[in-house]
Order: sequence, then C-alpha cells, then structure tokens
Amino acid sequence: MKTRLNKVLSERGIASRRQSDQLITEGRIQINGKRVYELGVQVDPHQDKILVDGKPLRSKAPLIYVMMNKPKGVLTTLTDPLGRPTVSDFLNKVPYRVFPVGRLDWDSEGMLLLTNDGEYANQVMNPKSNIQKKYLVKLDRDPKFEHLQKLLRGVTIKEGKVAAVLAQKIAHKSKKHSWVEIIITEGKNRQIRQMFEKIGYDVLKLQRIAIGKLNMGSLPKGQIVFLNDVSADRVLDRMRPAPATATVPVKVATAGTAAKPSTVAPLLTARPAPKRPAKEKDSRKVKKYKAEKPKAKLDLDQLIRSSDL
Repeated sequence: MKTRLNKVLSERGIASRRQSDQLITEGRIQINGKRVYELGVQVDPHQDKILVDGKPLRSKAPLIYVMMNKPKGVLTTLTDPLGRPTVSDFLNKVPYRVFPVGRLDWDSEGMLLLTNDGEYANQVMNPKSNIQKKYLVKLDRDPKFEHLQKLLRGVTIKEGKVAAVLAQKIAHKSKKHSWVEIIITEGKNRQIRQMFEKIGYDVLKLQRIAIGKLNMGSLPKGQIVFLNDVSADRVLDRMRPAPATATVPVKVATAGTAAKPSTVAPLLTARPAPKRPAKEKDSRKVKKYKAEKPKAKLDLDQLIRSSDL
C-alpha cells in the first residue's frame, strides 16, 4: 500500500511532515536509487528502498516524548554547521532520534518538547490546534496597564497582527526589573520580543514555562524528562489510558554526563526510555531509578529564583 513520502518519514521519526517536505525539496531523499524533489510522492515503505542523506530508512521505532528545559545560548536544532551548541548535545541518553516540536530562540530558555512522533508534532505545531504557550518575561522597566492591554487587543509585527491571550504583571520581590506573565497561541519567530518592542519595552529574559496544560515545573536547566502518553497529551488537552508503570525521569545536566535521578512537578508522570532492539549494537543505556517522592510544585517566585533570573 502506497503512502505519501512525507507521512512515511514522519511516522519513522525522521522529522515532522512539514520538515520532511523540506528534506524532499532539498534533494536529501532517494527512492530506489533516484533522488526525488517533488512533494506528494507516493511510496511503499515495505517495497521501496528509501534513503535519507544516503542512509537507509530505519524501521519504525517506539514513540518517544521528551521535555527539556532549554538553556539560553542553545540552538533549537539537531546540527549546526558553525559548531554552536544545539539541543542534541543534551540528548545522549535518548535511545532513538527525536526532533524538536516548534522552537525557542537562541537567547530564550525554558520548556521544549522533542519527539519522534510526527503526527503528534504536526498537531502541536498546527495553528488550528490553538495551543496556549505560557512565558515569563523580564522587562527593562515597569509596564503600564494600558500598554499590556494593547497586547491583548493585538499589535502588528513583521509576520502580521498578533495578540496575547493574557498579559499581566507578576508580583516579585525584586524592584530592579519588572516581570510579566504572557500567554500566546501563535508561534511566530521572536514573537514575544517583537510584541514588547512594539509597545516600547526591551525583553531582558524570556522563559517558556508551559505548553497547553503541561507545565515545566521544577525541571532544572539543561535537563530532560521522558513523558508518558498521558503527560504528552496534556499539551493537546486530551486523555488516553496511562501506562501500567512509571519511573522517574532521566537527568542529563550536560552532554556526556552520567544520568542521575531527579524529581519533577507532580503533574509530570515519566516513563522509562525505550530500549533499543537487542540486535542493534549500541553502548548507550538508560539507567532506571526507583521512584522518589516528587517535590512540591514551585510558585512563580520560586520558579524565577530557581532559574537564576
């Protein structure tokens, strides 16, 4: 049975459908020895020989959902020709290839989802899904109420008119800078920075803390947690049966460091990282740990202090 090439690539965890289309137009896909550039090509994954960047298309891997607290100064991509830090530097304990769902700018930090589930990624990134994303923003000065109201009514940036679902000041002990909590549903390039620039403010720090109904909680910078299906579906505000067992997340501080046990917010239920098939030779193994009692969920002041803002 033949299926669209971008769907096959998405199902095999190569990239989302949109990203797969880009791979095709760049000529990085070969079918039965011929390089293809046309979108909409139909293939039979069981009969056709498909190569991605010269490598055979892998068999379908178990679906993995990962949440990462991306640090500032890290690219939301898997490779960089200039050798700059990328999110892949923090994924040495993930047994299968995953790709970012959406993006965070180089100078932004916080919650980032990664997966090899192309259909899930498409739903999360699709503007029609209207998924809310919550951020904490540190500004150069105290914002006026009427200026925040402008964000709710909508402002025009390079990509068009955008509006915030919520924009409100946050009470904080620090008097040097002001903090704002903002929720948006779009995901345009540097959108929040452009929105505040439009009303006359500079963003000094930007941190995403939630996507949909899934909160980042107390996950430290540069660390990841494997999500089970129930936790992953909180992003889409849907529910499906939870897995029978769960373990605490794998903790990865930096690339190459040994994994250590960690706790996250109570709403996050982690699942163990899937093991590679026995026939594959790979020295990477994911350590398992006994479940620990989760820490209490941090309030906004604690979250801000824990991120060294």
